[in-house]
Amino acid sequence: MSIRKTVLIEASLLMGWPLPSPEGSKGKDDRGRVLVIAGSPQVPGAALLAGEAALRSGAGKLQMGVPAQAATALALAVPEAKVMPLPTTNAGGCRPTPALELASSNADSILIGPGMDDTPTLRRLISRLAGHAECTVVADAGAIAAFDQAHTFSGTLILTPHAGEMASLINAHLTEVHAKPNQVAMQLALQAGVIVVLKGPRTWIAAPDGRLWQHDGGCHGLGTSGSGDVLGGIIAGLVARGAEPIQAAVWGVYLHGRAGESLARSIGSLGFLARELPIEVPAILDSLAPPQG
Repeated sequence: MSIRKTVLIEASLLMGWPLPSPEGSKGKDDRGRVLVIAGSPQVPGAALLAGEAALRSGAGKLQMGVPAQAATALALAVPEAKVMPLPTTNAGGCRPTPALELASSNADSILIGPGMDDTPTLRRLISRLAGHAECTVVADAGAIAAFDQAHTFSGTLILTPHAGEMASLINAHLTEVHAKPNQVAMQLALQAGVIVVLKGPRTWIAAPDGRLWQHDGGCHGLGTSGSGDVLGGIIAGLVARGAEPIQAAVWGVYLHGRAGESLARSIGSLGFLARELPIEVPAILDSLAPPQG
């Protein structure tokens, strides 16, 4: 399949590709249910960052599968969420539970991997959930490597690697990814049949039908701990509220970049925190919404 012309992501593009309107919505059930499976005993906050980002993007309901040791703290920190404690191994890996499997089968989108390492335990968890998940799955951080062509999902798969994760995923040198990121992202998208969001100062989004987008916005401050967790949550939240998977990826990257730009103006180009990004998203969404009436 030939690669189509690269499309630059800017406000005019998104205003002509509007998200599903909340007008006429009867409540939270109409805006979808996000399941975030994230965190470890060492990095429990990743679930909080991703979960809040999903809600700030307009999703109606949030469920989180998190390490049992952190479940109570996260339930208090994110009172809007249903928190499911997951048993962990001695190394901190999360094991699936019947409640998590049920949540996977009922979710409108799933984000898995923030704050998690690529371990056999995580791979077993993903393999178990593959038989239950029928929705779009966003794989981030430790989950990226676990989603290879051996796993079959009935829904769309979105991978969100940075350059280092992409190099490991395709068994290439980091310099090769930096030299031709657009080609690398598209090759993986075409070969694996997935959506690829290759993150960096310039982010590339490749679709398995040959479409390719480029985003040059954002700021240096987005290169900070937890920023990718927020991006994954935004994309999953947009899918839950009814966006097409590729639309959610394109919109999510733009919203993430604009949130960083907003914080750079109010706080500084460096030094703002990933936890401050989600609060910027609703106003940006409103600025891009078509006029009503």
